[in-house]
Amino acid sequence: MTTPATADQIRRAPKVALHEHLDGGVRPATVAEIAAEIGHELPAQGAEALGTWFAEAANSGSLPRYLETFAHTTAVMQTREHLARVAHEAVVDLAADGVVYAELRWAPEQHLERGLSLTEAVDAVQHGIASGVKAAEADGREIVVGQLLTAMRHADRGLEIAELVVDHRDRGVFGFDIAGAEDGFPPILHLEAFEYLRRENAHFTIHAGEAFGLPSIWQAIQRCGAERLGHGVRIVDDIDFDAPGGPRLGRLASYVRDRRIPLEMCPSSNLQTHAVPGMTSIADHPIGPLKELGFRVTVNCDNRLMSGTSMSREMQLLVDAFGYGLDDLRWFTVNAMKSAFLPFDRRIDLIERLIKPAYAALQA
Repeated sequence: MTTPATADQIRRAPKVALHEHLDGGVRPATVAEIAAEIGHELPAQGAEALGTWFAEAANSGSLPRYLETFAHTTAVMQTREHLARVAHEAVVDLAADGVVYAELRWAPEQHLERGLSLTEAVDAVQHGIASGVKAAEADGREIVVGQLLTAMRHADRGLEIAELVVDHRDRGVFGFDIAGAEDGFPPILHLEAFEYLRRENAHFTIHAGEAFGLPSIWQAIQRCGAERLGHGVRIVDDIDFDAPGGPRLGRLASYVRDRRIPLEMCPSSNLQTHAVPGMTSIADHPIGPLKELGFRVTVNCDNRLMSGTSMSREMQLLVDAFGYGLDDLRWFTVNAMKSAFLPFDRRIDLIERLIKPAYAALQA
């Protein structure tokens, strides 16, 4: 029988965060401090009360309501200084949690209210990432961090943001994404951007199969060419778990598994937004059966602030729900590192030099 990983082992284990929203991981104290500086009205006063408000508002069970909480974090990320500060703190916080590789996704188009250009905004975040990496290194923690630039799926700037990705891909930008309300705004609306990225050999992931089902996943993969699926939990709609002889995969689910398309799963966030009907606890999350069926599953936070979480907490929740041991957590972590938008040799280096030796030491 598998021995469940302990809290100390989870804390010390190296982690890889592929699905991490920059504006969803701001420290409550930072939101409060900058809001006071710029005169932005908040729904709660003080860092502790504010953190509680974000978590409670995000627990509504509605993705649109969940997304409304971001009005307060984007409001405090509108200047070079503030963008750099939030990025710096995100890197430091992730590194302190044992994260050795992270992709921070955010939508530059939402950070131009105080006069920044798209390029200036991206450069500000990169400055913060670089200083955060140095601060982590000074604390004895190695971490590699890149940006994923997101286009809002309800807007019409997809191609413009895709061009920004290509222009900055040798300056800290690792890839592209679309995000926002999924229902009513299918991936195909940004097909021009995805075709451009493919012509330019650029990486991209797509939020799909979170608030909408199989058609969104099918479009993301077959029409748009997504390398990874943001969330992707609704792939279970194409699996008959009650079939005689065991689960039977439909054509789309089989394709996703056969092609090893990574699923960027975010357990706490999915539970908050009721991404899967009938899911009332982490034990109901599809990550369990999908892992057993051999899908390339990864574990992520989505939004650390809104979910009141961390990579260590997400792993702990899975251990509590499914009894996972260190071998299982290493499997999730290596899956994620294999799926990163980083050159192959650098992925292998992090796996062989940092991830596997650390897990071996924990198991010794």
